[in-house]
Order: sequence, then C-alpha cells, then structure tokens
Amino acid sequence: MQVKVCGLTQPANITAIAQLGVDYLGLIFYKKSKRYAESKELQQWLATNPEEIKDIAKVGVFVNAGVDILLNTIHDYQLDYVQLHGDESPGYCQELQLLWTVDTMRKAKIIKAFSVTEDFNFAQTAAYESTCALFIFDTGGQSSHGGTGVKWDWSKLNEYQGKTPFLLSGGIGPEDVVAVSDVNHPKMLGVDLNSKFESAPGVKDVELLSRFLRLLALA
Repeated sequence: MQVKVCGLTQPANITAIAQLGVDYLGLIFYKKSKRYAESKELQQWLATNPEEIKDIAKVGVFVNAGVDILLNTIHDYQLDYVQLHGDESPGYCQELQLLWTVDTMRKAKIIKAFSVTEDFNFAQTAAYESTCALFIFDTGGQSSHGGTGVKWDWSKLNEYQGKTPFLLSGGIGPEDVVAVSDVNHPKMLGVDLNSKFESAPGVKDVELLSRFLRLLALA
C-alpha cells in the first residue's frame, strides 16, 4: 500500500519521514493553511536535490491557484506532482497538460482531490480521467481545505467505479490501521496522512508514523 505524508514544512522533518519508506511527500502551497510550506530555506534545500528524497515523489498541494503560480512553484520546488485541492475544472487540468506539451519548464503529473460528502456523486470524477494520474478522496463539508482531522463514510467508496486509482484521505490516524486495511476497493492505491500524525502543525511525529506504517504492513 502506498503512503503519502502531507503537510510537511521543514527539511529535517522531511528527511526523517523519507527514511520511513513513504512514497509521496506533500508540501502545501495554500497561504491559508497552517501547514503552508513556502520558504526560501525549503526551496534552496530542494534545489540541491538531496539524496535522502531523490526516489520519493514530491507533491505540491494547491487550491484554486493561477496557472503561472503553479508552474513557477513546480520549477522552484522540484515538484513531481501537483495536487489540485480546490474547484479546479477539467479544463484547468487540460490547460496544464497542453502547456507541458509545448513548454520547456519542469512537468508534473496531476492529482485531483475531491471532497466527499453524503450526497457526493462520484460520476463527476469521470471528466478528470484523461488528465489525472491519481485522485484523492478527502473529507467534504469542512470550512478548510484538507488537514481537518475528520473522517468521512468510507463505505461510500463502493459507489466509485472509475478507472483512475486513488488515495484515501481525511482524518486517518494512528488507531486506523485495521479500518484502512479493511477497505476493499480495486482502485485504492494507498493512504494520505496528515494532521493526526503531528506534534505541531507542519511537523510530523516520526515515531508515530513509523509505528503506523509497521502495523499497516503487517495487517
């Protein structure tokens, strides 16, 4: 099972998390987030292509960002994926892919996040199938974008019949090893972990994560 750890902000913490064998490192570029990652220190560190994270995908999380801001951030922070966590349309994703066919800037794969509520219709994901490498299904109905620590009804995943693989997100905590392992969906690629594994906003508890990943591997 693949694991994305999101809401990282500090090079030393990122290095420690990388050593746990995770698959994706998530950096949030949304100014209203308590886990806002933009800093000269982080940018310069990533620009040196640190050996510790060279084989781990770096994901930038954006909320309704302008295309120019997104493209510049991909370049400055050496991102491999962009996670669109707002109201970005299928046309927005298509525009990005078109730009990458003609531009010499660094390219990234697209992850589209969907906020799942009780009345969410998974059919709306179909319009993103052609442009997105991954989906994230997160908790809907919250005032903030991500990192709420609140779960949604995972049984609703039975309604998803799309072709794009997804990461399960939203309030997953150290106590959820069995619940995560019990999710049985052919397109579930893994989990997206954030606020429930923190010692402070933007700082992950390495031991807590390590224990969770060991138990998840055994489940």
